[in-house]
Amino acid sequence: MKDANSLFGMQYDAFLPLLEKYQDHDTSPANESIDKIAERLIRPDSTFFKIMEAGRLCGAIRIHWKAGNRFWVSPLFIHPDYQGRGIASKAMALAEKQFPEAVSWELATILEEEGNCRLYEKAGYVRTGAAYQLNEKATLGYFKKLLKDVER
Repeated sequence: MKDANSLFGMQYDAFLPLLEKYQDHDTSPANESIDKIAERLIRPDSTFFKIMEAGRLCGAIRIHWKAGNRFWVSPLFIHPDYQGRGIASKAMALAEKQFPEAVSWELATILEEEGNCRLYEKAGYVRTGAAYQLNEKATLGYFKKLLKDVER
């Protein structure tokens, strides 16, 4: 909780360019309140990992667990000053290692953001085909990474 204000600011900074580009006011993490961050930090069915680079806080990744050892990533953000350095890829890999019992990992991202889609696909996630039209500019697409044959 002591990092709630810093995480709130970083999440805003990370998602603001996407909010400005796609105008997804109802769903953008840049429009979330600090209360929403605080609520996520204390939820018993999830955990927030701070992402550090050279000893400095540069982002976060939240992992939410679901029934059947399915895990959901949301949000994942890196402050713009630290983007493009492979930090998000490393953070995802480290977060996944924390839950060896996982059967699958899931997430959603704006499909028009090709860089985000590439990041997740490079990490082994595949598009599920499910999508939700946020507005005329943006489509939320769902991705999944299967780890065990249990879910096939």
